Amino acid sequence: MMMHLEDILINPLLRAILGLCLMGVVFGGACVVIWFERKLSADIQQRYGPMRVGPHGLLQLVADAIKLFTKEDIIPKNADKLLFVSAPILLLGSVFLMLVAMPFGAIIINGETYVIAATEMDISVLYIEAMSAISIIGIFMVAYSANNKYSVLGAFRNFARMIGYEVPLGICIVSVAIMAGSLNIVEIAEAQSPLWFAIKQPIGFAVFFIALMADMGRLPFDQNESEEELIAGVITEYSSMRFGYVFFAEYIHLILGSMLAVLLFLGGWNLPAALTSNTILGIILPTAFFLGKVVLVILAVIMVRWAIPRYRIDQVVDLSWKRLLPLALLNLGWVIALGLLGV
Repeated sequence: MMMHLEDILINPLLRAILGLCLMGVVFGGACVVIWFERKLSADIQQRYGPMRVGPHGLLQLVADAIKLFTKEDIIPKNADKLLFVSAPILLLGSVFLMLVAMPFGAIIINGETYVIAATEMDISVLYIEAMSAISIIGIFMVAYSANNKYSVLGAFRNFARMIGYEVPLGICIVSVAIMAGSLNIVEIAEAQSPLWFAIKQPIGFAVFFIALMADMGRLPFDQNESEEELIAGVITEYSSMRFGYVFFAEYIHLILGSMLAVLLFLGGWNLPAALTSNTILGIILPTAFFLGKVVLVILAVIMVRWAIPRYRIDQVVDLSWKRLLPLALLNLGWVIALGLLGV
């Protein structure tokens, strides 16, 4: 029997407080991921990484935040000020709109599953994908408003990349929905007990993971910010906390994208019933198991950054249209065949 926290937390004030706490948790998670990436990148390159501010550099991001808050907020003379100011807000708004339908785990008490989600939608997976796509509008606003040719070039590279990779990404999501028989991301996660969709659709998982990295703009797919060609790409003209907003939006997108991969392909919070029969374990283990897999996906994304050099934009486009799209269609055919065979 499926029940949800929204059935229990009826008080609007309590839900508002919990919503603000959730936003705080996401911001805190982004801080942890930034520190983790710095330290892991340093280990890969045989460096120490941040060490001077706090134990093992744990407070380095606090120092960075103070620096960004106190730096001068510069708006270029010929910039479109309204778009320039509102673009970072739109980028952050995109990731927070994704939070509305994103499950963060589950609590199992006496065999009943309480999903930790603000709300549940019948088409939640499409809603999350649509809210994620809003970021492309924010990227265009960032680039166009700055009146900088490097920013505009970075934006057009971003368009070429996202158009190419949204197609195989969407086909993989449709394949998952067909196999689960639902567009509800909670039901998709529950349908992966006991066998994950990554095992049933290995090609689909590989295509989804690559397309997701491109959608998040992570190396080797960060052509909109390739510093050796475009200075800082779309964010060249941004300073102070406006730069910080764009920076945080990227890392929050990384967290939510990793959660999406776990929910769609890696089983979500599903555990054998024997492990959750105890009340305390049922409260702790499902969410801990889910978040542990999210951390592993984030680790994989960071590792890929240092394993593969940045692609040229023509290589990126070729990869999406000539390789990932045919593989995504092949995976869709595989899923339909399994459905016809009743597997």
